[in-house]
Amino acid sequence: MIEALQFEFIQHALLAGILVSFAAGVIGSLIVVNRMVFLAGGIAHASYGGIGLAVFLGLPVFLGASLFAVGAALLVASLTLHKRHRIDTFIGLIWAVGMAIGVIFIDLTPGYNVDMMSYLFGSILAVSTTDLYFMAILLVVIIFVMIFWYRDILAVSYDSEYATLRGVNVKFFYTLILILSALTVVIAIKVVGLILVIAMLTIPVYIAEKLSSSLRSMMVLSGAIATLFTLAGLWFSYTYDLTSGASIIIISAVSLGIFSLFYHHK
Repeated sequence: MIEALQFEFIQHALLAGILVSFAAGVIGSLIVVNRMVFLAGGIAHASYGGIGLAVFLGLPVFLGASLFAVGAALLVASLTLHKRHRIDTFIGLIWAVGMAIGVIFIDLTPGYNVDMMSYLFGSILAVSTTDLYFMAILLVVIIFVMIFWYRDILAVSYDSEYATLRGVNVKFFYTLILILSALTVVIAIKVVGLILVIAMLTIPVYIAEKLSSSLRSMMVLSGAIATLFTLAGLWFSYTYDLTSGASIIIISAVSLGIFSLFYHHK
């Protein structure tokens, strides 16, 4: 694959993989500790509504998906802030409605014949310079938030009642976590597609959780593991001419199986 590095689209794919992997590592850790794994799939599928709307209106797809995903996250936050045990019900509803809206808008778009499979299974080789800027800015924002509000987010994630007693604005941080999760899901769609995004956000985190003693170390380690899986998946897809998103997830799943086998037999 070394000779392929001369191509700009390969360079973009590698950089996108690294940026998205570290964002997914941090946000995936928050999703797991907040028991919001279903959230990732819900927002990913809801963002399909934004993709369909963007196609219908002739807007940038990334913009449409981001706005729709953030809107879904805000809706989830308002509905579940005091009923977090009902979050799966609301996300299931948003999941289905978002997908339905996307399909209808694409059906209504005259003459649209672009392969929608790229949104379902990722198109990392088609990442543009603008996409890279978006990914880089989002990662910087995520790192900034975690550095300056780590203790508050930690408290909200593990014990929201205790956080409230400490004077932490639980509503603000709960909503912030959901918004950052939504935007991370959108950029992850570019890499592995909306169908596979849950795996990217959870498999590296599961491994990192077993090897970490704190949320901070889990975030860093899961980001590094996700990067390793992404780069290995890109090499695998390039070598055997396979879909990159699916290759990344297969590498991740096989690695998880091997890790689990050795971890449980230690």
